[in-house]
Amino acid sequence: MHHPEHHGTTEAELDPSVQDTGKQIAAILEDGGIVTHEQLIHARRVLGKLRDDHSLTQVLQELGYLDARQLRQALRENRQIVPLGNLLVELGYLKPLELRAALDAQQDPEFQGKRLGEILLEKRLIQEHQLIEVLADQLGFLYEEPSFTDIDHDLLYQVTPDWCRRFQAVPMRRKGETVQVAFRNPLDTFARQAAEGTFGEVLAVISTRRAVEDTITAYENSRQHTRQRPAEVNEADASSVVDRLIVEALELGASDIHLEPMRQQLRVRLRHDGILMLHKELDRAIAPIISSRLKVLCKADIAEKRRHQGGGFRFDDPQSGRRSDVRASFYATIFGEKIVLRLLSRKAELLDIKEVGLAPRMLERFVEDALEVPSGVILITGPTGSGKTTTLYGCVNYLNDMERSIITAEDPVEYVIDGIAQCNLNPKINLTFEETLRHMVRQDPDVIVLGEIRDQFSAESAIQAALTGHKVLTTFHTEDSIGGLLRLMNMQIETFLISSTVVSVLAQRLLRHVCEHCAAPYRPNANELHRLGCQQNDLAGANFRQGRGCRECHYTGYAGRVGVFELLVLNEMVKDAILNKRTSSEIRRISIETSGLITLLEDGLAKAAAGATSLHEVLRHLPRLGRPRPLREILRLVGETPVR
Repeated sequence: MHHPEHHGTTEAELDPSVQDTGKQIAAILEDGGIVTHEQLIHARRVLGKLRDDHSLTQVLQELGYLDARQLRQALRENRQIVPLGNLLVELGYLKPLELRAALDAQQDPEFQGKRLGEILLEKRLIQEHQLIEVLADQLGFLYEEPSFTDIDHDLLYQVTPDWCRRFQAVPMRRKGETVQVAFRNPLDTFARQAAEGTFGEVLAVISTRRAVEDTITAYENSRQHTRQRPAEVNEADASSVVDRLIVEALELGASDIHLEPMRQQLRVRLRHDGILMLHKELDRAIAPIISSRLKVLCKADIAEKRRHQGGGFRFDDPQSGRRSDVRASFYATIFGEKIVLRLLSRKAELLDIKEVGLAPRMLERFVEDALEVPSGVILITGPTGSGKTTTLYGCVNYLNDMERSIITAEDPVEYVIDGIAQCNLNPKINLTFEETLRHMVRQDPDVIVLGEIRDQFSAESAIQAALTGHKVLTTFHTEDSIGGLLRLMNMQIETFLISSTVVSVLAQRLLRHVCEHCAAPYRPNANELHRLGCQQNDLAGANFRQGRGCRECHYTGYAGRVGVFELLVLNEMVKDAILNKRTSSEIRRISIETSGLITLLEDGLAKAAAGATSLHEVLRHLPRLGRPRPLREILRLVGETPVR
């Protein structure tokens, strides 16, 4: 199979071998009388205009000239002509960039000797059933998924569950003198010979791993052959599993560990750079023991398994010296308790506000018009995991000097800073938000930091503290900067109080940073331009990049993250708009025209144009509430040097 040479996604930029695949399939369809020459010409003309992730085969189907059944039949009759990877791209199951990453991975020692299909599945680039369907057509096998309830049990009982697992095969039914057997890999000679030795003449059927595994497990359960009884797993095992999981997550730089009980196994996923990735699968039998071990550490109720619980503990690994605060959440599901561990690494460095990623002019305005203002509320907004707390502590660090008294109420304290009074809220001992706030203002503070505005009471408290001359810093869960103001209005806070106390709203997101080791130039296609609301000349001079995927970035194309920001400073015109209860679109328009607001989308475009993140990340994570201005104008406003 040839390697693609280019990294774009338009038909013109595809690898020649992938284009050849499209031509081969077109010839097969035309020769078989399935589509006419005129239909092919029309489809090619449409494809030329799309300049998108479309293939000729997909366009033919969308135009109604071809259906999936006809296509499969034609491919089955002309199998072995087309390389698997190219065929998956042509059928729309895989993008050219993803095929290139998988082919590159074949050269990696980690994947040495593995077939392309196995790599695609391991890297989660394709659904297994899609791959098996295409393989079945290519190899000329039937595709069927066995189910324990539907297969012939007399046949099944001629072999043991161990036999089925060893050969990854399940006998299904007898058809005359032939026995239909579902194989994970029907080309495995040993498995075929074993089946023929037991059942005689065999008709091989190709199936998915999950279907074969589920059938074998159901067979084991019916024979009372449980793989491992919970009683056999002791507490020491669970303790070492928990410790190992946390150490592995810290080594990989993960922020969260998800332990998810499923029908047959306990799935472990790690959140890395904001994206969940499969880490490993454990025996389902160990799940209750792990849950009990974590509840002991969190001082939660071990006996209670039907209600949701939460807690936390400090983790110290004596061998590696790694330390972390761990927040645990136990959520009751139909298969047991799903556990999420949030890792708050104690080695996390406090970021200087100048290093969080604010563009030069935006940083200058934020410091001068918000941080240096003696009183008022500064709101830092964004969804969970968007880096609000890091920015909040960056602001606190900036303000922390001998002349200011700073006091906080947090749940929990995530970074410890010398020289400020930090309070961990604890409702169990009546150290509630209400109680803490009452005592806070008696401490003669200059700056009050509230971990988060969660309800009307905390919103009113922040406003009242600002009215009495304090500077208040806090975080808030909203879509964008204007959304922060509207949510305060929805919490029944009077508009005159909002306009007189809120000095600035900083909205933010974290986008994945393009991996420097495998970054390649990228040109946006027609669909992306349409979704952005841009013309090609609006983005003149941009240096867009996209990662191909390599060993350094675990074949994701991304490593690390970059902050994207939207700064709203409330000037007189914006305050008037709030007082008059204008709509969000009107307030946004006034902010852009009079206060120099740069939207999240525009800042994201500027970061993508510099090659820091990808257009895909911008489109996937940033709100598109209006058409962005041309790139040159955005770069001028944020204070970056316009690209040539």
